Amino acid sequence: MTKRFDEAMWLMRRHDPQKNEDGFWLLKPHAAEHLDELIEAFRAEQDDRGLRAWLLELISHARAPEALPILVEHLDHEDESLVGWAVSGLEQLDTKEARIALYRHRANKYD
Repeated sequence: MTKRFDEAMWLMRRHDPQKNEDGFWLLKPHAAEHLDELIEAFRAEQDDRGLRAWLLELISHARAPEALPILVEHLDHEDESLVGWAVSGLEQLDTKEARIALYRHRANKYD
């Protein structure tokens, strides 16, 4: 892991809301550079729903084809905030595969 990523994750895990925001904004412009680390951190984090949502939001901002599997995986999650970020990420990715996944998700939602 890189120093920037470690620092941002440390900040996002603090109890101070401003430090949380600082960590998020430290990573946001560099989400694509840290995609593997973000996915690993997302999969490892099981306790903090807010942090998981932020991590998936950052993954969606990466706009990287490598994010497709984790975004598709969370289209039907019980946590609606994760579903929202999965949808947003697929819309931003805007590849054929992402559009197909969104179409299927929306079709299943209204069956």
